[in-house]
Amino acid sequence: MPRSGRVLGSVWKATTVIAAVLALVGVPGSVRAAPYPPLPIEDGRELVGNLSAPSLAAGASGNLDFSVANPLAGPIDAVTLTFQVYAFNAFPGNATSTVPVAGAPVLTVPGASGISVNVSVPNLEPGNVYRGSVGVVTASSTPAGTFAVRTALSFDLATNGSAYRLESRGWFTAAAWTAATELPNGSATLNLSRLGVSGVTPETAVLVTNQNWDWVLGSLLAAAIVLAGVAAWIYFRRGPGSTSGAR
Repeated sequence: MPRSGRVLGSVWKATTVIAAVLALVGVPGSVRAAPYPPLPIEDGRELVGNLSAPSLAAGASGNLDFSVANPLAGPIDAVTLTFQVYAFNAFPGNATSTVPVAGAPVLTVPGASGISVNVSVPNLEPGNVYRGSVGVVTASSTPAGTFAVRTALSFDLATNGSAYRLESRGWFTAAAWTAATELPNGSATLNLSRLGVSGVTPETAVLVTNQNWDWVLGSLLAAAIVLAGVAAWIYFRRGPGSTSGAR
């Protein structure tokens, strides 16, 4: 096949994988007795950012980098950032499934490992940023494909004593997400009260390859998934405001 045809085929496969991973929402978050309060900011500055997940050959390891910022007016404490591998899209075949998958990547932090880990972030004064990383370990049996990683951030705001929690798209069912992000006329919105969270965080994905993968496909796939997740997060965070807890 000519090189141009292979690249076009790679782009089509990447788009298909993005759609499949975003459509897989069979792992809802925990049920809450009451929603968390919305963040006391309206400018959409990131609290969780700079997500950079590795592209790994099966059997290799790497780091998932991140940052946590405090754009609020007061200090935040009891800060916990959660990462969880929750969905898998295989290649070839484009078969989508929930995790656990045999040989799924393991996330590691000091003293703990698994498909879900919590990172304790130091207390942050206004304007401060914490940068860190989570280890990602694959096995020789890890299947080739994309492993979606959802995030959640919880903290207390010292100035008012309130507890806040932000979660990414992967914690919600398709029905809950649609109800909170789409108006009856089809326009986009973000109703945090319906989601029961203080805000929405970005997601990322770990790409696992094998020796038979075309490196062009791997690069396109990883970049496309990350860009799709970031674009969706920015769009809804900066969307027009509305009532009843919507933004």
